[in-house]
Amino acid sequence: MLKGLRPLLRGSTYSGMLFAYCGALASLPLLPFALPVMLVQPSAPYGVRAALVLLAWAALTGAVGLVPVTRRALIASARHLLRVPLPDPTTARRTAGARGTDRRRTSLWLLLHVALGWVGSLVTGVLVLLGLTLPGNWLGAEADLSLSGRTVRLDGGWQSWVVALGCLLLAAAVCAVVTGALRWLAPRLLGPSPAEQLALAAEREQSLAERNRLAHELHDSIGHTLTATTIQAAVAGEMFGADPAAARAALRSIEESSRAALEDLDHVLGVLRDQRAETAPTRTLADLPELLDRLRHTGAVLEPELSGDLAQVRGTLSRAAYRILQEALTNALRHGAGGPIGVRVAATPDALELSVVNRTGTAAGPRTGTGAFPTSGHGLPGLAERVRLLHGEFESGPHGPRHWRLAVRLPVGVSA
Repeated sequence: MLKGLRPLLRGSTYSGMLFAYCGALASLPLLPFALPVMLVQPSAPYGVRAALVLLAWAALTGAVGLVPVTRRALIASARHLLRVPLPDPTTARRTAGARGTDRRRTSLWLLLHVALGWVGSLVTGVLVLLGLTLPGNWLGAEADLSLSGRTVRLDGGWQSWVVALGCLLLAAAVCAVVTGALRWLAPRLLGPSPAEQLALAAEREQSLAERNRLAHELHDSIGHTLTATTIQAAVAGEMFGADPAAARAALRSIEESSRAALEDLDHVLGVLRDQRAETAPTRTLADLPELLDRLRHTGAVLEPELSGDLAQVRGTLSRAAYRILQEALTNALRHGAGGPIGVRVAATPDALELSVVNRTGTAAGPRTGTGAFPTSGHGLPGLAERVRLLHGEFESGPHGPRHWRLAVRLPVGVSA
């Protein structure tokens, strides 16, 4: 029995009924503006004039739903009193058609809200009044119950107490029904429309794609910087006594690499906090010579082979190519075994071709051994994903005896 009464005892049921009462009371100030309709046809029957007043009252109530602030107020109150998880409508990017749909749905919600509020308040009011006055024949209350031609007069006694208890339980049930109806209607009329749901899904997809791109950027930038600075610090330590000038150059390179990484980190954190970073890094193939110079300060031997007009490669393609080469060179420093690192960049009218070739195996020196540089294993999969988004071709694996090659071909004129 307690399980059956549980819906009637929930606090949200009565807070929802309070929400319904508020809707009914909020419509009262509009009633005086509808009463003059009775004077339009004074000779019409009273029932007709009363129906016209109700129609005018409903039209004024629905017109309130056309005000944009009304929807936000209703959503806020429904969240607190109905306990319905409704999204904030301002977070969705909507078209003019979606706004018109929202206003019509808000007007319909107001009409149903007010109607349920008045029906619920009147019915529960009568039932509660009966439940309080029937026992003991208070206030001289009497009632007749008729069933199958048999009439029972309630003028006191245990029958009045039973009927009074039934009225109170029925009033609680009406509260539960009204609240349940409002809770069922709220997501459908105050929640996102199909157009808004599509817009929200597209916005979430774009946000996830942007965060994924930022994760790639941060991985490439910070991972490269930490690898390069670790090697440069080792070089500076070894050369400090024998060649102070080379040691100072390595320290300057550490400073430049760290500053560039901090700029990238500041930009990424600014985007993640929905703020505009002061300096947005836009590293492109034009910055490739600077990247190669920083790597040379680590003691790496680079053999660049640049062909074509790299200045004509712009936008997303140029930025992606820089990050791909940065990650490939970082991997070569981490896992290479010394020896020259071949860097090839070829720009043609149809495609941009990138490749990095390095030796593999065991060698002495600060750049050897994968154990010195533990990695997350996300580097190559991240590069493959970046290339896939650019509709390019990705290849990575052994290349001849004791060499590793990473090759990428990006079509010109395609952006992610």
